[in-house]
Order: sequence, then structure tokens, then C-alpha cells
Amino acid sequence: MMTFYINTKGYEVTDKWQPNCWTSIECPTPEERNFLISGLEVPESFISDIEDNDERPRRDEEDDGWQLIVIRIPIRRNDSRIDFTTVPLGIIIRDDVCVTICNYKTEMIDDFVVYSIRKRIAVSNHYELAMRLMLSASVWYLKYLKNINVQIMRSEAELQETVHNDEILKLQRVENSLVYFVTSLKGNDVLFYRLVHSKTFREACDEDLTEDVEIELKQAEETTNIYRNIIHSMSGSYSSVISNNINGTMKTLTSVNIILMLPTLIASLYGMNVSNYMENNSYAFFIVVGASLFLSFLLAIFFRRKDLL
Repeated sequence: MMTFYINTKGYEVTDKWQPNCWTSIECPTPEERNFLISGLEVPESFISDIEDNDERPRRDEEDDGWQLIVIRIPIRRNDSRIDFTTVPLGIIIRDDVCVTICNYKTEMIDDFVVYSIRKRIAVSNHYELAMRLMLSASVWYLKYLKNINVQIMRSEAELQETVHNDEILKLQRVENSLVYFVTSLKGNDVLFYRLVHSKTFREACDEDLTEDVEIELKQAEETTNIYRNIIHSMSGSYSSVISNNINGTMKTLTSVNIILMLPTLIASLYGMNVSNYMENNSYAFFIVVGASLFLSFLLAIFFRRKDLL
């Protein structure tokens, strides 16, 4: 879907492309891709780079003035393998052309537009827009991290009651999301410092904006690392709990096996076809059974006192 925005005090939708407008494209169709290449003369290599889901945050510049800035933004997946992941957002700039391309539908872009209208934010140039999109991405990382924290607390509460594979797998999905987050945030952080040290961006963006981006990036990175450490600690703790439970079960089963082995041994001895001095005793069966039960009872008390049952 392709949308054109113009900025006065906040981004508002316009019907058609015009110089210095912001062209936002999500899940581009072949027609929209052709419009970028033929109509706006955007380098096809830039568009192909953004289509790579593993594209790292970077800045690229062509000799004819085209610039490509790739940042990683978070999205919600909610599938069986992972809840949150990150995807590349490409920002393509030259003179009076500014295009953002993402191959996924995101919550961030719509929220960014609504926020700019509510706060009446006037963006003076394309470089400032790129920096504000990076700020918005960092904010959305923090929003999703709050959801992840809720999942961690819920899983912890469930694991305290009983340890099942489902709860462990939920933690695994959360940990996978955090791996994507921390990798992407590190890449965005490196890109941010490269942009800040670029003369073009330094002159186009005010210090307050760059400081806000830096603060949000650092906060998102630190929060992600904290949650990763929490999950690592929880996984280690519950692995120890599972091991202890298995050891306790094996001790109990071994003790029961030894207790049951004693009557079996006595019955086997008196069941042999040899003289045992009780073959003519009419109470032999009851004596053998009673002795077996008594010895088993004594053995059970012994194991109980040793905390083996």
C-alpha cells in the first residue's frame, strides 16, 4: 500500500505525489514498485536490498545523489515459533524525493503519523524524518518489550505451580524475540552514530532530537539485555528444578524396587523344589508371606527415615 504525506504541523495524507512529500509504502505491489523505478527513478538495487529480510542497518549513497538508510524496526508476528521479530525499513532520499519501504504491515508507521498530528510536529527536511523514524522505532521496541515482560511474568507464575514443556517453549519463543531485538538494536545504534557524525545529518537535525534518539536507543538496548538475563536465569533455575524432580523420582522408584525385591527373593527361595524344612508345615505359606511383609515394612521405615521415600 502506497500513501503520500505532506507535512505542515504533522503528516497529512495527500492524493498524489508532489515534491518533498513523504511516500510511504508497505507491502509494495508490482505497480508500486514500477512507480518507484520508472516514475521517481529510484535505484532498483535499493529496492532489492530492502526486500532482503536479513538486511542489516546501514547507510549507502550513490554517485547521482540517491541515499539509502536501512533501519530495523520491530513487528508483531504472533505465530507458533515467535511472537515478535524485526524487519528492515528502507528510507530512500534524494533532493525532493523521500520514500520509505517496508515489506510488512507495521503498527509503527500509522502510529508515527497519528503522533505527528497530535503533537503538531513540523519536519523541516528528509534527514529529520529519517531520524524521527529511528526514534519511533526505538519507542516501539520499548512498547513490545513491555508485552514481553508481561509474558515473562505470566510464564514465571505458571512455572512456579508446575513445570511443563509448554511453559518452557513459551520462554524459548520470548528468548528468540529478544535475540532479534538485541541484534537489531545494536545495528541501529551503530548506524545512529554514523549518521550523527555525518555532516549532512548533523546540520539537518537539532541536538534535542539526536539526544532523544540516543536515549531511547540505549534504554531499549538495556531493557532487552535485562530481559534476556532474566530468561537465562529462569531457564537455568527451572532446568535445575526439573533435574532435581527427576532425581527425586528415581530415588523413590529405586527404593520401591528394593522393597518389592525382598518379598520376591523370599518367595523365590521357598518356591524352589528343594528341602527347606517347611514343606510339611501347614502354616508355611502364611509364615513366608508374613515374614516378607514384615521385612518389607521394616525396609520401608528405614528408607522413609533416610528420606528416600
